[in-house]
Amino acid sequence: MLDLRPVGYVIGLLVAVMGVAMVGPLLFDLYEGDPEWLTFLQSSVITATIGAILALACANGVSAGLNVRLSFLLTTLVWIALPAFGSLPFIFGETDLSIVDAMFEAVSGMTTTGTTAIAGLETHSYGILLWRGILQWLGGLGIVIVAMIFLPVMKVGGMQFFQSEGFDTFGKALPRAMDIAKGLLSIYITLTVICALAYVLSGMNLQDSIVHAFTTIATGGYSTTDASFAAFPGAPQYVAVAFMIFAGIPFVRFIQLVRGDARPIFRDMQVRAYVVWSSYAVMLVVLYRIIEEGTFSEELFRSSLFNVVSVFSGTGYGDGDVQSWGPFPFAVLFCVGTIGACSGSTGCAIKVFRFQIMLRALFGQIKRMYSPSRVVSVKFEGRTVTEEVMASIMLLFTGFILSFGVLAVLMGMTGISFMAAITGAWTAVFNIGPVFGSEVGLSGAVNTFPDSAKWLMIFGMLLGRLEIVAVFVLFLPRFWRS
Repeated sequence: MLDLRPVGYVIGLLVAVMGVAMVGPLLFDLYEGDPEWLTFLQSSVITATIGAILALACANGVSAGLNVRLSFLLTTLVWIALPAFGSLPFIFGETDLSIVDAMFEAVSGMTTTGTTAIAGLETHSYGILLWRGILQWLGGLGIVIVAMIFLPVMKVGGMQFFQSEGFDTFGKALPRAMDIAKGLLSIYITLTVICALAYVLSGMNLQDSIVHAFTTIATGGYSTTDASFAAFPGAPQYVAVAFMIFAGIPFVRFIQLVRGDARPIFRDMQVRAYVVWSSYAVMLVVLYRIIEEGTFSEELFRSSLFNVVSVFSGTGYGDGDVQSWGPFPFAVLFCVGTIGACSGSTGCAIKVFRFQIMLRALFGQIKRMYSPSRVVSVKFEGRTVTEEVMASIMLLFTGFILSFGVLAVLMGMTGISFMAAITGAWTAVFNIGPVFGSEVGLSGAVNTFPDSAKWLMIFGMLLGRLEIVAVFVLFLPRFWRS
């Protein structure tokens, strides 16, 4: 029988930390004289107390440690427990959301998806807007740590290929998981601070800068206005583009860069492909729009660049109506959203390195077709990709596609339009953010969706963020057998 105390202890500590994090919005609203601070006080006390009690109750089992099975369980339960408590301010506060809407908002935040169930963001207190940003910031940090420490050990989606990198690349300075987490945290905070300062220098006010710095580095996409980044044209959008690209790069590369070695970030095949593919996508969209509109402008280039990078990185900020650009740009955005950013970043979707390996495997098979006796091995970053890694990647790739297809069908059965069902499944499974369809207003909110569609999207967001296999493995009977 599984000893769940180590899992309970970690979850308890994280829930308690989330309770402490609610103090930030509380202080902002208290300073501004907004009565919403009482909502955060109530939510903070409940969350911190329950988290502390759970951690203390399970503290005697910490010595047992985490094995692979417990890691699978912990990874999934964390992304259920934290949104559950993170939803309390939305339930108790001025937003007055239903349980499903509040849970949707919190899950979308923690998974850094960015789809919202709240319309009229400008009418709410700054504390609520800040809390949405904090949820995404915490979720982005969490997924980076999970990707670097847990997924390689769990052998999910070929991440075991990076197992040695996660622990050996740092050399003797960062030999343990805790040290890796600390290194990632320092880089994460540094990038967030620099991003906030850049937004301020670009003309954005301090409050908006803080929230958008949180959601940019987390590639989350929550904004402070219904218009998203259409409310901040010009320089802030270029700043967002730069930091969305940075957030899509493996954070281990920034640690190496800070430690004085810039070579890995330039030699990383993922990084090079991510930047090059993003450039190709931007050029295709820009050229198409120039041909269709018969003119070129800085606004045309900026909006194309911004939206492509936003979707590719999985951030999901919006700038204007991309559907009005035509079917080809929309198809490009759909494809790049499916690819996603680099592994070990806050980005989402299938990830660049998996597409790279799949393409190399495909070319290898083509070579074998005209030269059957030829031995072709798939290599990535100078290392041979083992059959185990290849099988894991194939399984994850198939899982993503099947999950998207099944979810789209199920959402269509809830009564929403075809476009809403397709893009809702796409944005949920690949954690992108924007949803399109007649049911979605100018705000981009899905508050008019039926509750069944929202629950389906919640499940899809969790699946996508935890890379499919980590969730589905819990439904296997043999997982629970001792």
